[in-house]
Amino acid sequence: MLDIRFVRDNPDIVKDNIKKKFQDEKLPLVDEVIALDADRRAYIGETESLRAERNRISKEIGKLMAQGKRDEAEETKKKVAEFAERLAEVEKLMAETDEKVTSILMRLPNIIDSSVPIGKDDSENVEVERFGEPAVPDFEIPYHTDIMESFGGIDLDAAHRVAGNGFYYFMGDIARLHSSVLSYARDFMIGKGFTYCIPPFMIRGRVASGVMSFSEMDAMMYKIEGEDLYLIGTSEHSMIGRFIDQMINEGELPYTLTSYSPCFRKEKGAHGLEERGVYRIHQFEKQEMIVICRPEESMDWYNRMWKYSVELFRSMDIPVRQLECCSGDLADLKVKSCDIEAWSPRQKKYFEVCSCSNLGDAQARRLKIRVKGADGKTYLPHTLNNTVAAPPRMLIALLENNLQADGSVRIPEPLRPYMGCDVIVPKK
Repeated sequence: MLDIRFVRDNPDIVKDNIKKKFQDEKLPLVDEVIALDADRRAYIGETESLRAERNRISKEIGKLMAQGKRDEAEETKKKVAEFAERLAEVEKLMAETDEKVTSILMRLPNIIDSSVPIGKDDSENVEVERFGEPAVPDFEIPYHTDIMESFGGIDLDAAHRVAGNGFYYFMGDIARLHSSVLSYARDFMIGKGFTYCIPPFMIRGRVASGVMSFSEMDAMMYKIEGEDLYLIGTSEHSMIGRFIDQMINEGELPYTLTSYSPCFRKEKGAHGLEERGVYRIHQFEKQEMIVICRPEESMDWYNRMWKYSVELFRSMDIPVRQLECCSGDLADLKVKSCDIEAWSPRQKKYFEVCSCSNLGDAQARRLKIRVKGADGKTYLPHTLNNTVAAPPRMLIALLENNLQADGSVRIPEPLRPYMGCDVIVPKK
């Protein structure tokens, strides 16, 4: 969410940013919110004037009563009542206007970083760098659920009977591999100095609207009927929400946190051949990394975080590439974002496995998270998040890139202490 003072002082910058994100339908909102803000400030001035005048006249009542001037005192009381009535009216108008201003500000996109490539949608994202040599073996690689079924490791039919499409049962070696990846990802981030956390898996509506845009909420979040609670789509939601309405001592920054959670998503609009299986699902588990830091440090942390993802995947012998997200593909709260995509030797292309984002001070402003500096002044911190590992999707990359000609899967060296073996062999 943008600061209204910034919008007021820089309307052309705000409008240009909207154009860069190809959201021209939001352009009228800039002038509208500036006009509403002018009304709101006028109401603030009037309330201050009314209170001062009411207090001044109220003091006269006692003096008049002491002088025996009861009639004048009664007339003065009527004036005080008139001031109070107008004050209540103006305060109501001010509250209504303030609500409208906030509503519009929450719909305006954050100012993107100058380095973000301009493009309409994800088809115009830009490849930056590749890590590892993508290879296609000389034997056919089955679809990922077929690989899992060869180990007796997945039951989609039963999941469909129990919960519908978008759910799964993992069993045996595939279930063990799933848990091993999460354990390794957890320990990998602890080794980078991050603090391990397990957060609440539900959040209140104010937290949900504080960490994402309304359109994201509609597309992603499951609401608990009859309660002000939502199932989280990622642990970032509750991890950032932990600091709602808090004043942080600058000396405590940066917070570097890695969190485990199940994630629940509607996945509206998911379709196509590669959406089958466990590529896009309604429930999955994820290890996440979260950073809350001083504004001047956020881009440095952004670059560290996506590089951690590259390091993790390369340690499991999975080729990846970094893809810079263009302006039209950025969610409204994001300043800058990139995807880490893993190589699929079956599809002969890359697919997303991690998403690293710098959200500037947008979440902090919405959630009223502040930092008290050494000089006593307060400011808003920057928040960042990135996927460490999100099986079962990343299992697709792991299985395909470590599949051998006889159908067995080589276990990458970092996972062997967790699996207790260096290869898993299919049952059929």
